[in-house]
Amino acid sequence: MQNDSDTITHDVEAEIRYVVRGEKATFYAGDRDRSYWPGEDHLVTIHDIRGEKDRLAFDRNGFVVLDEPSPVSDYADADQLAAYCRYCEDTVKRLTGASKVVSFGAIRRTNATGTHGHNQPANGAHVDYGAKTVADYTRQILPADEAEERLAKRHMLFNLWRPISTVESAPFALCDASTVKREDLFPSEIVGGLGGVDFSLWGFNLAYNPAHRWCWLPYQRPEEMMVFKLFDTEDDAVQFTAHTSFNPPDVPGDAAPRESIELRTIAYFD
Repeated sequence: MQNDSDTITHDVEAEIRYVVRGEKATFYAGDRDRSYWPGEDHLVTIHDIRGEKDRLAFDRNGFVVLDEPSPVSDYADADQLAAYCRYCEDTVKRLTGASKVVSFGAIRRTNATGTHGHNQPANGAHVDYGAKTVADYTRQILPADEAEERLAKRHMLFNLWRPISTVESAPFALCDASTVKREDLFPSEIVGGLGGVDFSLWGFNLAYNPAHRWCWLPYQRPEEMMVFKLFDTEDDAVQFTAHTSFNPPDVPGDAAPRESIELRTIAYFD
């Protein structure tokens, strides 16, 4: 990859791994060899959206890109990670007007040699979780009465994804959610949980559709945080923002490993 300036569009042709249409995937986060993820690769155009950042919106694309430096420097430090979670909750509250936001499933990922399976970048188009996992986690974290009251009203699930260092390899791609159809989504299960959650998590994998519009930020920087919607109780709302890592065609052999931090948040509305 050539590190172009912000004024030069850098679309690429690259393969995205999709699930075979009609197949359910079962994923063991700590044992990828045991997982069942029947995939097929499709060559697609992945659009550089750096010049579009100010036009992106949840209700139009399913995601936004914020230019905001992280308030912390060490995600391995428990106190700093907790502060980052509060920052992300406040960010979603600010962006959506939600009355309450909770976070879960913070994961640091890298493609550095020797990385444990569940900390490697995900290599397959997917939507983390849906209604079942949102309800399960809500009932786990909130008092019973409040959980049922919150679930009876509108709520949404978001992922906040940020590089820890400028991305040189295994970059992150998002699929514009307005181009994702429900018939392209097939169930997936993360058996036993992930990111501190100790129960199975249910979401979706994405099957190929030529209408999908894939997006990326070449050499994405740590201050460029992607906030994307995975689920919304309003059926006709733009949601189901699929995403994956991918391999651009011109990554040099000495490119630095990708390092990133991601966090899920549930936003509840009055």
